[in-house]
Amino acid sequence: MANKLIYFFGKSKTDGSGDMKALLGGKGANLAQMTKIGLPVPSGFTITTEVCVNYYKNGRKYPAELASELEKAVKWLEKETGKKFGDVKNPLLVSVRSGARDSMPGMMDTILNLGLNDAATEGLANATKNPRFAWDSYRRFIQMYGDVVMGVQKKNENDHEPFEEVMDGLKHEAKVKEDTELTAEHLQELVKRYKKLIKERTGKAFPTEPMKQLEGSVQAVFGSWMNERAILYRQKYRIPDEWGTAVNVQSMVFGNMGEDCATGVAFTRDPANGENVFYGEYLVNAQGEDVVAGVRTPLKISEMAKDKILGPAYKELVEVRKTLERNFGDVQDFEFTIENKKLYMLQTRHGKRTALAYVKIAHDMVKEKLMTPEHAIKSGDPEALNQLLQPIFDTKAYDKAKKDGRLMAVGLPAGPGAASGAVVFTAGRAEELAAKCQHVVLARIETSPEDLRGMIAADGILMARGPLAKYSMARSTQPIASSSKSLSARPSSPRTRRSSSTMTSS
Repeated sequence: MANKLIYFFGKSKTDGSGDMKALLGGKGANLAQMTKIGLPVPSGFTITTEVCVNYYKNGRKYPAELASELEKAVKWLEKETGKKFGDVKNPLLVSVRSGARDSMPGMMDTILNLGLNDAATEGLANATKNPRFAWDSYRRFIQMYGDVVMGVQKKNENDHEPFEEVMDGLKHEAKVKEDTELTAEHLQELVKRYKKLIKERTGKAFPTEPMKQLEGSVQAVFGSWMNERAILYRQKYRIPDEWGTAVNVQSMVFGNMGEDCATGVAFTRDPANGENVFYGEYLVNAQGEDVVAGVRTPLKISEMAKDKILGPAYKELVEVRKTLERNFGDVQDFEFTIENKKLYMLQTRHGKRTALAYVKIAHDMVKEKLMTPEHAIKSGDPEALNQLLQPIFDTKAYDKAKKDGRLMAVGLPAGPGAASGAVVFTAGRAEELAAKCQHVVLARIETSPEDLRGMIAADGILMARGPLAKYSMARSTQPIASSSKSLSARPSSPRTRRSSSTMTSS
């Protein structure tokens, strides 16, 4: 390939910009733009979408020069951060994330903490004086790499996640309920069990050489462009296969080092109603995947203002919120990490919103001179307007249900409208009944990207746990799950709605 394969973003230089989404993907272009406007972005580099397109055109083979370019990029990042790949004293750790031109949340793969092995983990523990953090980071990396790159996954949708099953077994032995209650010694044991699981499932040992880890991860992210859920998502939202995805390699910052660390997702305005309020969620002592995975239910972003430790970072986030809208000219949906009280921005993108929110946001931001009238019109999603036509509970019937004691449960609604239907517990069953024109409510402990077919088929989705922001990020025509035993409607259904269920959302 004659064109440049890798673009850098960092303190010493930033090659890209926000208008290069076709080449750098939305995430890579916005990382470059945030760096240019002075926001605290961890340094990294982006492998272009052209490499992905070339990869598939040539039978899943990289351009010949990519290996040497990747080594040069790592050397630049080592110099930029003052850390070394695989170093036993101060190891460089990176995340590897996909980044298509058009946002595809949850459809492709992510790997965090890449660069760790047994020796580097010991070095990280010594450097941070926090062994628990080091071993927790290592077990997370093994779990992600084992899943994404080595294919250690559940065999069907009713199986337990194999790594989670191993962790649950250890937690039972240790007589603890939360991951955060596991000690450094427990996590060392968990690392051993994870490696054993990988060996048993694949016949291969977990790789310990950082460059090999990176090469495997880059290939896996490119490979995820053609996984089933990504293809289904592109078909539904008319995203061309020919666009390809970029790969973003970024130096790690950690939200799981202790009580002065956190990670979260936020919108600069409420994506449900368009109100000019800071909207989002965060977890203390966690990594980014914990928020969107729904393993722990996050705190509202407003609660951070009251936190004596994280309060100053919240004030900085409020300023970042203003900066993003001023520079990107639209509502932003962004991810952040706080490491030892210091804020870092991990990505931003134009936020998805309901039809109701679109009208208010467009009106308000044009009036505030933050958005051009032309962009206000372009930012609308015509298909989202059907949300305004969704059925809702009859107020009198709802009040009578409460009075008669027929209200079974309430929770946190994450989508518009109300729904009723037969309760099913697998995505496959939801798809099967929907194909027979039956109304379906999909009930899951928590949803994952693998449930996408069932989520599209269902009238409503019922969850026991998970973050609201995760579903607010979904496109307006995608079924949006609700959490904590509340019920929300699929935004559009070709079938005639039946009578309302006695379980209502509030």
